[in-house]
Formats: sequence, C-alpha cells, structure tokens
Amino acid sequence: MCLGIPMRIIEIRDNKAICEQSGTSIEAYIDMLDDVKVGDFVLIHAGFAIKKISEDDASETIKLLNEIFSKDER
Repeated sequence: MCLGIPMRIIEIRDNKAICEQSGTSIEAYIDMLDDVKVGDFVLIHAGFAIKKISEDDASETIKLLNEIFSKDER
C-alpha cells in the first residue's frame, strides 16, 4: 500500500517544490503535474508530487491521518 501525504506548496524552484505540512517541509519533484503554483495542495509520495488536490480534501485527509496516528500512540 502506498500513502500520499497532503502538503501545501510554499515555494517552487525549477522542477521542485518546497512543500509544508504541520511545520515539516520537504522538497519534492513536480515533473508529474501540470499547472501547480505556490499555495496549491498536492499529494506527496516518495519525493514526488503525484496529484493536485483541493484544500478541503487535504484538510480532511490530514484530519483522518492525525486520528489514525493518535490511536497508535495510545
């Protein structure tokens, strides 16, 4: 199973984007996507932005991931 993490693009440099979520930032390749810009939400998997998603979808996914991970800590 693969897991894509929703992150917001905060900077674009050539074919890479700096993406942020919950205080963590990473650099990801954006070659697979057309028309991404700063402020967009994307799913990140293995260092690549694989899909552009809406802010609502990103928020819902983050909420569900937080619920899953908080259960693991109990």
